[in-house]
Amino acid sequence: MKHLNTFFLLAMLIMALAISVLAISPENEEPKKVKNRFLSERVVVTCDKYPNVCHIKGSAGSDCCMKKCVNLGTDGSNCGKCGKKCSYGKICCEGKCVNPKSNEKHCGKCGNKCNAESSCVYGMCSYA
Repeated sequence: MKHLNTFFLLAMLIMALAISVLAISPENEEPKKVKNRFLSERVVVTCDKYPNVCHIKGSAGSDCCMKKCVNLGTDGSNCGKCGKKCSYGKICCEGKCVNPKSNEKHCGKCGNKCNAESSCVYGMCSYA
């Protein structure tokens, strides 16, 4: 009976933790309003006020730009720094805007490096 009570208490603790983690909004969504049932007021959880929100599992990134969590290494609207947008046809790889159709280190996608004998043409190594 003691083990059953311990298991029940542990299950309740895990559920309470899961609910509190889910109340924090991910990066790509608008900040959710969490209703505090004890004070009957709404609290907005954003990364400018709560920077640790970006470090939670499931967050889009660990950096905070314009009240949203982002990854400065891969976000095309915040590439390398907040507000730096990649131009048309370019993607953000390692915090730099690159053209995946011709970049030897990021051919077709981030991190796809062509070998020494081939070149990147139309986003493919050794096209011709």
